[in-house]
Amino acid sequence: MAYWLFKTEPDAFSLDDLKNAPKQTTLWEGVRNYQARNFMRDGVKIGDLVMIYHSSCKQVGVAGIATVTKEAYPDPTQFDLSSDYYDAKATSDKPRWVVVEVTYQGHLKKLVSLKDIKANNIITEIALKKGGRLSVMPVSENDWDEIIKMAK
Repeated sequence: MAYWLFKTEPDAFSLDDLKNAPKQTTLWEGVRNYQARNFMRDGVKIGDLVMIYHSSCKQVGVAGIATVTKEAYPDPTQFDLSSDYYDAKATSDKPRWVVVEVTYQGHLKKLVSLKDIKANNIITEIALKKGGRLSVMPVSENDWDEIIKMAK
């Protein structure tokens, strides 16, 4: 099992939206960065745990946990002309973007803020500390455990 952090803007899609989704599951769509896409395509597997991170909002930080319930497949929004994520260069024969499906596991007892993550010297590898802007990033077991402890 691996650990991941998926960023989302809560005014577009929040942890509460995931909790309230049918079967508390959604496809993680709209990733349009090649490195983040590669993580989803090549690294994210069924059973992996995901920290849902709220960004571009008043309270930035890790809000809750999800589990990967379906591995990468072509992102349907890349083919949808009405979608903000439409990609004219993507074809069904050569899709450029992928999604995974995640299922809600729970809210953290308290949001773990970016400020607190950056201030914690036990957290050493997470790209957030280095200004990482990827929407999908791996999290080491050490960093995962420490962020979970911080939420208690």
